[in-house]
Amino acid sequence: MSEAPPAGPGSAEPGAGSAEPRAGTHHRRPVAILFGLALTLLAADAATKHLALAALEDREPVRLLGGAVYLSLTRNSGAAWSIGADHTWIFPLITLGVVGWIVWMALRLRSLPWAISLGLVLGGALGNFADRVFRAPGWFVGHVVDMVSVFAPYGRVFPVFNLADSALVCGVLLALLLELTGRQRDGSRIGHGGSTDEAAQVDAGQRERA
Repeated sequence: MSEAPPAGPGSAEPGAGSAEPRAGTHHRRPVAILFGLALTLLAADAATKHLALAALEDREPVRLLGGAVYLSLTRNSGAAWSIGADHTWIFPLITLGVVGWIVWMALRLRSLPWAISLGLVLGGALGNFADRVFRAPGWFVGHVVDMVSVFAPYGRVFPVFNLADSALVCGVLLALLLELTGRQRDGSRIGHGGSTDEAAQVDAGQRERA
């Protein structure tokens, strides 16, 4: 058996360059984080609401942290401060619009920070959406279960909220921070001069060649 000729400078070893991640991995990981985080938050929100209904129904508010936090069960037909309480049906429609927008954004998502932000928003929106659809008094007019009140019970200082509300607020604040720092959803970053950074440009070129 003759030996294979040595590889010349212009030849490539089998599998050479396979260490580089495929272009698709830049997309799949953020999308998986987005939807994985959203589903985790949806399950956690449902669990905390179930516990609140079981432990706080027909009970005086539970005082925690020296009065900084109270657990007081409420059912809200509107938004914060009961805004829109007489038009409960509109909130599920808004949520459907938000979900559609996030799914559209996921098509070009390659940024892990943006994946976390959108996952928080999606999980929070779906948590309250489930209440609107499935809880009393009926389909698409259900009341959201809230249980956390700060500084005073029953939202006398600040609206009573739940885990889904917290996730929504954190996701929106993170999105604002990412926008202000020039971080784009495709993984690039806009500098002060309006141009993307060099690393993002190189990464984009690799994806085009792949």
